[in-house]
Amino acid sequence: MKQVLWALLGVAVFIAGVGFLTQRLQNKKEISVGSTKIQAEIASTESQRQKGLGGRRTLGENSGMLFVFDAKKDVFPSFWMKDMFISIDIIWINDGKVTKIDKNIEPPSAGTSDSQLKLYRPDSPIDYVLEVAAGFSDKNNIKTGDSVDLSAI
Repeated sequence: MKQVLWALLGVAVFIAGVGFLTQRLQNKKEISVGSTKIQAEIASTESQRQKGLGGRRTLGENSGMLFVFDAKKDVFPSFWMKDMFISIDIIWINDGKVTKIDKNIEPPSAGTSDSQLKLYRPDSPIDYVLEVAAGFSDKNNIKTGDSVDLSAI
């Protein structure tokens, strides 16, 4: 009887794991910034945007997180590095163009209170925000004015 219960538990854990991975894969879309292709995890709900990349220890070389806002046009969101462990570049996008890049943003020191976290904001209204690993923008020569293909979203 115990063997059957352990087998059933193993199957349940396997199914849950496959479901989680499938959901993460379905939530990724390929986008392009200039000629660089990126596998972007989509953060389109309030809870996904709030969590962002918080808690992650790694981010793949051509991977990132694309923040999609409910209004989808001309918003002025604020970003911070709450619960972040990795350094990132923040790419601000409006009307299919890069409008600003905040590069090499480091995670906060341990024990930094929320009130002491720096806020990052766009200089003008944006439609999307893309977070990628620090140095990605320089490595791929991404600059203000580059085209962004979001047709897969």
